[in-house]
Amino acid sequence: MAESKDYTYQSIARSVLDQGVDTMFGLMGDANLFMVDHFVRNCGGTFVPVAYEGSSVLMALAYSHVAGRVGVATVTHGPGLTNCTTALTEGARGHVPMVLLAGDTPVMNPQHLQGIDQRELVKVTGCGFEQMRAPETASYDIGHAFYRARVEKRPIVLNMPADFMWQETVHEKKVFEVFETPAYVPEGDGVDQAIGMIASARRPIILAGAGAVGARDSLIRLADRLEAPLATTLKAKGLFNDHPYNMDIFGTLSTPAAYEVIDKADCVVAFGASLHAFTTDQGKLMKGKRVIQINEDPAQISFNYHPDAALAADAGLTADNIVYWLDEAEIGPSGFTGELDMKTLTAHPPGQADKAKPGYVNYMYALDRLEEALPDNRVLTTDGGRFMTEVWCRVSAPDPKSFIATTNFGSIGIGLQEAIGASIAAPDRPVVLFTGDGGFMMGGLNEFNTAVRLQQDLIVVLCNDSAYGAEHIQFLDKRMDPGLAQFDWPSFAEVATALGGQGVYVQSAEDLDGAIKAIETRDRPLLIELRLDPNDVPRMRI
Repeated sequence: MAESKDYTYQSIARSVLDQGVDTMFGLMGDANLFMVDHFVRNCGGTFVPVAYEGSSVLMALAYSHVAGRVGVATVTHGPGLTNCTTALTEGARGHVPMVLLAGDTPVMNPQHLQGIDQRELVKVTGCGFEQMRAPETASYDIGHAFYRARVEKRPIVLNMPADFMWQETVHEKKVFEVFETPAYVPEGDGVDQAIGMIASARRPIILAGAGAVGARDSLIRLADRLEAPLATTLKAKGLFNDHPYNMDIFGTLSTPAAYEVIDKADCVVAFGASLHAFTTDQGKLMKGKRVIQINEDPAQISFNYHPDAALAADAGLTADNIVYWLDEAEIGPSGFTGELDMKTLTAHPPGQADKAKPGYVNYMYALDRLEEALPDNRVLTTDGGRFMTEVWCRVSAPDPKSFIATTNFGSIGIGLQEAIGASIAAPDRPVVLFTGDGGFMMGGLNEFNTAVRLQQDLIVVLCNDSAYGAEHIQFLDKRMDPGLAQFDWPSFAEVATALGGQGVYVQSAEDLDGAIKAIETRDRPLLIELRLDPNDVPRMRI
């Protein structure tokens, strides 16, 4: 019996479905339009069309984070791929598994107008590159790209020459299993050294990063055994919600009282954290204390800070192992939590409504009100910019999977796209985005209507100080005119309404009451524009 043949574009679409993927983000062009059409019409997949190529990558990154599955995006060749470089770098530095199906110019036309060396372009972003070698290897190459994304925990760009698409091939399902046996250190000098430091500590703190979000119960068990408070890095925000000794975020984002307690601690046991400079406050918070770093990725150990002891191991299994040996040695608890007033440690100074000048709203007061008014089951996303550190401190998220901070590359203008991707991953939950005016003009404006078209439950809080804030502060610090950093933007609330959403303008505490009512009655994407005094916005906590 003769084998049935497909065209390559059909095999590509089927291969994506074979990987368990039913949602794809992208923008169609010459090299991918037939594949997308087959994915939707014949494979039953969902295609989310974007306005700008880089948005598709950002949406897929957020989808991967919230859904816990490999996100997929597709763009065409040349400028279609160059428009994705910032987004790809964000994903690579955030260690997010996703696959970008990128078209390439025809092999038989080396002088194509849009031809570039796409492998070299991808290389500089830190992402992996996979070349589709021939029509008959399409399904294998796609299966291997997905395998690499899961194992390497970064975006993989699959390069698809346009002239392969209408060549015949025989489709064969190729799904490669990922073997994820936890890395565990059951014995050895490193374990003995780490346990010895922990056992002798009088004021220990348990710190969890993004690499330890799956070990919550084990880390709590260890903290309770030691009577040690719990804290997280920014990326693990919300991991220990509701625990009585949760100190929230560790480092420059701590409350003043918590910062003092951390400074006085004598031991930090860090699980799944790279100990970034913001976490350690440039190393200041680690002085005078023993630091034990546990990370399953050896490359992350000592990447930012050299600990006193380190284990390349699974967070949960290692925490359980430490508890076991503490019990075996009959080591008593530290009693550290008994010294702490947790209500004081986690309370940020409240905002004051009357502090704002006429025509503006006090930012911290607005955040405090919004924290109470926004839906409890929200997914919280934030763009970059000087507004965001106060959001991270004052606005809560249910858990780390419900929190996305687009901080990996220091870019602004990528938050709204990730909010849309998060909403696709969690369609029954409201998604909240905090963004700045510059970031929204840079990347949010062109996709807000996408949220409208998709009828998403999206709440955008736009912090408008009519300036690029980081530059504004630097001009003021040098006693220079900040005028070049200031912009006369249009009314974002009116723009949101014109794009099919609902816009609410807030320039007073009374207006904020109206915005909160709009949150309760929303029936379309809602944008709340907070009018802020550029000279009264808190500095970034970095």
